[in-house]
Amino acid sequence: MGSEQLQVLNALDVAKTQWYHFTAIVIAGMGFFTDAYDLFCISLVTKLLGRIYYHVEGSPTPGTLPPQVSASVNGVAFVGTLTGQLFFGWLGDKMGRKQVYGMTLMLMVLCSVASGLSFGNNAKSVMATLCFFRFWLGFGIGGDYPLSATIMSEYANKKTRGAFIAAVFAMQGVGILTGGMVAIIVATAFKDRFPAPAYAVDPVASTVPEADYVWRMILMFGSVPAGLTYYWRTKMPETARYTALVAKDAKRAAADMSKVLHVEVEEEQEKVEQITGAQANAFGLFSMEFLRRHGVHLLGTTTCWFLLDIAFYSQNLFQKDIFSAIGWIPKPATMNALEEVFRIAKAQTLIALCGTVPGYWFTVALIDVMGRFVIQFVGFLMMTLFMLGLAIPYHHWTTKGNQIGFIVMYAFTFFFANFGPNSTTFIVPAEIFPARLRSTCHGISAASGKLGAIVGSFGFLYLAQNQDPAKTDHGYPAGIGVRNSLFLLAACNFLGLLCTLLVPESKGKSLEEMSGENEGDEPNSHNQAHNSLSMTSEYSSWFKVVALCIGLPH
Repeated sequence: MGSEQLQVLNALDVAKTQWYHFTAIVIAGMGFFTDAYDLFCISLVTKLLGRIYYHVEGSPTPGTLPPQVSASVNGVAFVGTLTGQLFFGWLGDKMGRKQVYGMTLMLMVLCSVASGLSFGNNAKSVMATLCFFRFWLGFGIGGDYPLSATIMSEYANKKTRGAFIAAVFAMQGVGILTGGMVAIIVATAFKDRFPAPAYAVDPVASTVPEADYVWRMILMFGSVPAGLTYYWRTKMPETARYTALVAKDAKRAAADMSKVLHVEVEEEQEKVEQITGAQANAFGLFSMEFLRRHGVHLLGTTTCWFLLDIAFYSQNLFQKDIFSAIGWIPKPATMNALEEVFRIAKAQTLIALCGTVPGYWFTVALIDVMGRFVIQFVGFLMMTLFMLGLAIPYHHWTTKGNQIGFIVMYAFTFFFANFGPNSTTFIVPAEIFPARLRSTCHGISAASGKLGAIVGSFGFLYLAQNQDPAKTDHGYPAGIGVRNSLFLLAACNFLGLLCTLLVPESKGKSLEEMSGENEGDEPNSHNQAHNSLSMTSEYSSWFKVVALCIGLPH
């Protein structure tokens, strides 16, 4: 198989880690920075919007967004992201990664700014325009998922490819922390400049008119880092794998990579035509050949990402319990509007710093040592165990004096999400599919994940409501309760663990070796036998692990 590989692709596979790898990580990671920044900040902003636009005269508690409005503000970005993942994933394979890459970033920058400029001075017009721009912001963010992963996987060498793709995804952690810092700084500056009494003292004066600038500034700042990288994004050359294997232009691929790698690369037009013209490399996404070769892989990447995001995005359910339990956030009526933004931003930043961010970097450090399969499998296993650890003695955790234990369990659950399937579900789809379908398949996998996020965020918002209708949050029907919701989430994680068995290990292998693009018309029977044998032995050992975990005979 190695003899068939193009020299330009082999040069990328064996290249030493160079400066261009790090610039590519920052440039490719900006979409995830914006994604995480926006997701983090919108939860702060919705609290403030409730106080500004939904104040009820004479109410003992500050105004909050009605459930339908809150679901719309949060949900439209998810729907936009899902649509963008499918559309730009497909477009990235049709037009090329570079062509589409600038579009997604520009869309993100413009819509971040426009979100803060939501016009009108009544609740309906502000919410309508905010939802409109957040949909298109999500659309741009969605496009960045398949394109960033694909570009990074096609630029990286095979030895450290996992770490590079993981580092792009870890920019989410930087986005979360930046969102927290910006919110803290803006809220502090306005709080000191415009002091206000608590809501309980004076409901109207507790929300100063200038608070309307605060949420706008916080949302708009997300566009600044992304905007700064736009120039470098447009200057990145098209990936050699797209140019050679999809556009079939060996000369340009060799010229582009000679500049990037600073080595002389031979153009091999004849070999490009031989590889791309082979019958084995001509099948489409909806063909029986794709189903035979990659059907199980696509099923694995989509189901794992879907199940993971149900659990991952349900974390918002527990944050309010945690914050009130620790006493970091007093009751809303005891604070003014800007004090509330400051307190929530501080609490969420601390939780992110302890539980969320470290997991990303553990993945970066260890993914090319342990492999994708082990990290994802163990991650799902630990999430299952910690969710059960929260659910079984749930009444114990909620009694006074035991809250710190609950927080530790909660932090570990999401540490193993990030040092586990949250990172690997993003990495693997960019490595195991053919170049001409890579971006599309990653987009489909990511869209499946976003569907899980919608279920996790909104389905569980209703499911986790108290079983007693008198004790539910205002505007919500009775649900199954938090404890039963935790059992359901543990089951999702366990299913994710089983679906991990459908996904192949790509550690240390070239992209062409994983996708079988070097095999030509007559796939090398020795290689196929070797691959299937190694996969069988790898999976049989993991089936034994699963059997041990769940107590089955093996």
